[in-house]
Parts: sequence; C-alpha cells; structure tokens
Amino acid sequence: MGARAAARDDDRLRHGPMSAEHGPARVAGVLRPFASSARFAQALTLTAIGIAFASHALRALMGWPGYLAALAALITLCGVSLVARWRAVEWYGILPLTILVFIGWCTASILWSSTPAATATRVVYLVAFAMLGIYIALMRDTIQIVRAFGDVLRVLLGVSLALEVLSGILIDQPIPFLGIAGNLAELGPIQGIFASRNVLGFVSLIALVTFIVEWRTRSVQRGRAIASVSIASACVLLSGSPGTFVALGFALVALAALYGLRRVAAANRWRWQLALLATAAVALTVAWIFRVRIIGLLDARDDFDVRLEVWRELSRYLSLNPLQGWGWVGTWPDAPPYRWIESAAGRDLSSALSAYVDTYFQVGVIGALAFVALIGVALVRAWILASDRRSVVYLWPALVLVVIAVVSFAESFALLEGGWMLLVVCAVKAARDMSWRDALASRRAPAPGLPSAS
Repeated sequence: MGARAAARDDDRLRHGPMSAEHGPARVAGVLRPFASSARFAQALTLTAIGIAFASHALRALMGWPGYLAALAALITLCGVSLVARWRAVEWYGILPLTILVFIGWCTASILWSSTPAATATRVVYLVAFAMLGIYIALMRDTIQIVRAFGDVLRVLLGVSLALEVLSGILIDQPIPFLGIAGNLAELGPIQGIFASRNVLGFVSLIALVTFIVEWRTRSVQRGRAIASVSIASACVLLSGSPGTFVALGFALVALAALYGLRRVAAANRWRWQLALLATAAVALTVAWIFRVRIIGLLDARDDFDVRLEVWRELSRYLSLNPLQGWGWVGTWPDAPPYRWIESAAGRDLSSALSAYVDTYFQVGVIGALAFVALIGVALVRAWILASDRRSVVYLWPALVLVVIAVVSFAESFALLEGGWMLLVVCAVKAARDMSWRDALASRRAPAPGLPSAS
C-alpha cells in the first residue's frame, strides 16, 4: 500500500503542472463549441430583443441598477459569442457609414454639451443598444431575425393584454408602477407594459408587420399566425395612438406599392420606381396642405397641440446652438435646458416628441442630417431589395423602416432602446445585402482571364 501511494504521489508531482497548464485550455475547449453554437446565438438574440423592448417593465421590477447589470451581462455574452464565431462572420463593409457618422457625432457632442457627464453616459447607453443590434444582424439571417422578433413580441403583447384585462376588468384598478391606467373596459386607450399608448401602438404595429411576414413565409403554423395578427391588430386599435394609425396607413400603401413593383419586369422596374417616387412627393405635398383637416379626422388635435407647444419652446433654445446642438442625452435628464422647457410647457417630458426634432435639438443640424441619412439610406436599400428579391422576407426590413420613418415625426422611439436597436438591425441587414462598397469593389475587379493593372 505504501509503495502504491508513493507511486501515485510521484505521478501527481510529475503530471500536476501539466494538468494545471492544460486546465484553461480544457475549459476553453469545452466553452468554445457552446459559445459558437447557433442555439447560444438564438438565445442571446431573443434576450436582447426582450431587454430592449420590455425596458420599462424590467426597470419597474428591478430598477436601473438591475437593468444596467443585465444589459452589461448580455453585451459581455454577445461579445463572447462574436469572438467564438469570428471566422464565420463576413466583416467587409459590414457597418453602414451612416451609423458610424451618427454615433461619432453624438460622441463628439460631449465636448460642447451643456451636461457633459450625462452626455457621456447616454452615449455609452446608445452604443450598447447599437452593439446588440449589430450582433443580431451579424449572427442571424433575415428570416431568423423575423422569427426572433415575432416570438418576443408575441409574449410582450400577450402579457400586456393579460395585465390590461386584470387591471381594467377583473380588479378595476390601475397598476401604477407599470403605467397601466386600466381603461380596457372603455376600449382604451391602453398602455400595456410599455407605460404609454404611443409606445404600445408602435410596438404593436412592428409586431403586426412581423406576424404577417411570418404568415406569408410559413415560418409558423397558420393558427398561431392568425392569432398573432389578431392580437397585434387589437393592440393597435386599443392603443388609440394617432401616430400609429398614420404609420399603419403608410405601411399599407408601401405594401401595396411593393406588391406591384415585385410583379413588374426587372427592365422596367426603375421607371415605376421613379413614378412611385414622384407620386409619393405629390401625395406628401397634398397631405401637408390639408394637414389641419387630416389632424381633425384622426382626432389628434390635442396631441398635435402638445407637440406644437413643445417644439415652440425648443425653438427658443435651439437658436443658441443650431449647428452642434446642446449635446446628446437621449431621454431628457432633469437638467437645464430640458427642465426649463418642461416648466414652460407645463408638463413632464422625456423627449421632444419627435426623433427628428430631438436629434436637431441635441446634436444640431449635422446630427439631424446624419440621422435622416441613416434612415433614408437604409430605407432606400431595403426598398430596392424588397422590390427586386423574390423572397417575401425582404419585405420586413422595408416595411419596418417605413414605420420607423413615419413614427419618428411624432415620437422619439427610434432614438431609444428597442426602437434604436431595431433601426440598427434593419440598417445593417440592408447594408450587408446591398453595399455600395461591394459594388465598387466588383467594378474594380478585373474580368476573368484578364491581367490586373499593375
């Protein structure tokens, strides 16, 4: 027995350092397949969408510290997954320049911000959700992204309706910490877990587009697709959000236009695209001329008056820093000049109630132009892809960007959390499938069999 124990000790002494040396390698060998697996990427995608779109409810349950900790952990896991799948990602031309310019200008605004500390932290927050959007766009193809958004939004809208039934019918009491007023018995407006009828309307409209694309691509069973479309439609109607109704109208017109363009011969499609662009310009001009009557028909006079009052107050301070703005803050902080604007408007505000006005006020003319370019370039790319490609799934980025572009006139969702992440996802996917840098590279490449220029 003594001889055997001595032999074991001797063997442990000889091989112990080697085992310790190979310990980290063994752990890495076990974790690498897991971190690079498609299931892990799918789980992170679902979690990212949930954290971004359920931000208000999560903060109400766990507070800002818990929410930020969950966000930081998620970004860390996404980084691990991205490193593990590094070789599988096509990196050339992956990030649209419009995203880089907009984020870069927001970062530069720290230098002249009226609240530099708040600007620095808010820029990090903006970049965090941009990173989640980039991760989703890189790791999942378009149909997988549609399925992921569909799965998450089904749960969020289902929970919203369940809580509205509980609040408005069963207990007939509001749920203050979630911002639910309990108005379901009066057929709305309802807020769900999003604290605002306008946010609920926006999320429901995105969900409606997603569920319809799921249905047309047969990604889910027919019964589930019909139930999902019904829930999303009910939430859109019960939200009572005028901006959502306008965006729905634009989305239906865009869907009809794309339906026609996809059936036109490819050689003649560019002529129809130009005719459609001219028609859209005329329609927008007519809508602007009759905007007062349209607002009255939508019963949106009160909402419009509120926005007009807020924008009037903004213009007084905007004239002081028109070029560079007051510095990026995203959601308005409790600091000048935002506190002064709230006091003058006589209401609590978290934004300028328009993404375009918000970017103009916070990061000036340059930042506003960068944001418009970001949406515009992404929309043009997605639109061309949706009209040229045969797969129905390419309709999703185009219709989502139409909704974002329209809603951004009356709300600032596209600058915050889920809306910003969704915009980044669509912009990156459109850039991957239609990149001007790839087109230039292909034109510069020599023809087969010909020597390249020296």
